[in-house]
Amino acid sequence: MKRHPFEPARLIAGLTALTVGTAYGLDALGIWHPPGPWLFLTVPAGLLLSGITAAVWATARRRHTRHAEQPATPPPS
Repeated sequence: MKRHPFEPARLIAGLTALTVGTAYGLDALGIWHPPGPWLFLTVPAGLLLSGITAAVWATARRRHTRHAEQPATPPPS
């Protein structure tokens, strides 16, 4: 099976969705009542963090591949 590349932005987006879903489930069961705007602010904050992470990850990956493609310069004789 072919390995998939690690994508931290998807991890953050998934954890955000899992957190919000768990919070709504606990609220529906009456176990935990989250503070008012907490659930409404969690999704945009998670998506913003995921977008920033994706941009940083893409920049780092692009820079890494650019340095890997450059041939090593021979030492001067």
